[in-house]
Amino acid sequence: MGDIADSDFPVSVSSLHFPSTEQLSVSQTLASLRRSALSVNNRLRSIEADAAFVREVADHYGLPLIANERCGSWYIPPDIKGGSAYFKSTDGHTGQWDFSFRRLNLQILPLSREQGGCIIVDSTRRGKLMPDALSKTIPIWCAVFNRALFPSETAYHSVELPPNYLGASEESQIEQRIDSFVHSLKSLKLDLDELRQQLGKPIRLAWANRTYFHPTDLRKGNDYNLLVLCSASKRVHGAEISEGGYIQGAGDDSEAWAHGLTPPVFWAHKSTLLATSEEDLPDVIENLTREHRKHTSSQQATLVAPTKNLYIGQADPGLVGNGAYDLVIDCNSNEEVPGDNPKRLNLGCTSSRQGGRDLRNHLDKVQAFVGSRLGSNPSQSLLVVCDTGKDLSAGTLLTIICFFYNDAGEFVGSRTDSIGKQFIRQRLAWIVSSKHDVNPSRSTLQSVNAFLMQRPDY
Repeated sequence: MGDIADSDFPVSVSSLHFPSTEQLSVSQTLASLRRSALSVNNRLRSIEADAAFVREVADHYGLPLIANERCGSWYIPPDIKGGSAYFKSTDGHTGQWDFSFRRLNLQILPLSREQGGCIIVDSTRRGKLMPDALSKTIPIWCAVFNRALFPSETAYHSVELPPNYLGASEESQIEQRIDSFVHSLKSLKLDLDELRQQLGKPIRLAWANRTYFHPTDLRKGNDYNLLVLCSASKRVHGAEISEGGYIQGAGDDSEAWAHGLTPPVFWAHKSTLLATSEEDLPDVIENLTREHRKHTSSQQATLVAPTKNLYIGQADPGLVGNGAYDLVIDCNSNEEVPGDNPKRLNLGCTSSRQGGRDLRNHLDKVQAFVGSRLGSNPSQSLLVVCDTGKDLSAGTLLTIICFFYNDAGEFVGSRTDSIGKQFIRQRLAWIVSSKHDVNPSRSTLQSVNAFLMQRPDY
């Protein structure tokens, strides 16, 4: 065999590939196509199409539409929205099945009794038929409440799961956890007789999505309340670009794409938004949301039962500054409180995810403030607010309730006995039962637990 010249071989590895400029060109082109497919305009049109399906489901079952927040609200016009639920897909993830003490969703009970059930609307991104919240989290929740509230109605005690969706092993493992969840629910010391009256009858489940309605013959009935779990979006198996602009789960993760647009503003100005070019949408959205805020009434505070004087809400000048509350704690405000205003405490916690950890450094000030102000006059009203009205304010109130209030919701001064996790869970149930969208972060609850359980004077 003759000698082969060096020139017959590649002179370098790079010559085996496209030139770098061409690589960048291909990459940039693909990225541009993907961005175009996931444009805000395509998302809004996809939401509009999915909302039409949700209306069909509502007409089919004759039940009110409940949004599983945050995604579900995009698919329900406000004028036909019957309420909100807060079931998280993470509580249904494989191997992590859970019944959440932070998301009891007790507001579903009286609504179901009054209407014979409801339709809970959610969606999920490309590739899945439905979110785990609809396939597992809510079925777990229903089984727990059926067993806890109707112990003799054994026909409703099994976990109802979507057909041919989960493996037999996963279904079995979920079933095995239900009794422990029931025990945990009972340990919260909620008034189960009152909850049983609110619900009236056990719950049955049905599923509605673009693939099937199951069971096909199930309607609201005399012996049960029907919860229909509706996944709004069409299932997409391939890339978004293959669907002609349609995006599965377009309403999901709206903080990343919506430029501040919210479902109420979208539905109030849908025609304008859909007629606006992609490049002009950010400015139009900013103007519409600014006008919407001007005409939106001030936030309302929620009384935390069984107390008679503790309130929780979202920081809002109309709420905090209206003089309706004797004492105010603002978890996020860092404005210096004048020395002549002993009835307000600003904690100055950050508004980012770090805020939950930051709270730990301020709870001693909360203890001192509440102890001195309510200690001198326990009948005073106390409002606790944060930027969302759901996280830091809930953690701060939880600390106050655990440290100063007895089982009847009465101010009794500082506790001198130890506080455990189960006691904290019971008190958290007061807040969650009173304000259903409360959702303190894990870091916020860790701060509260650390403060209450590791006090040096115990």
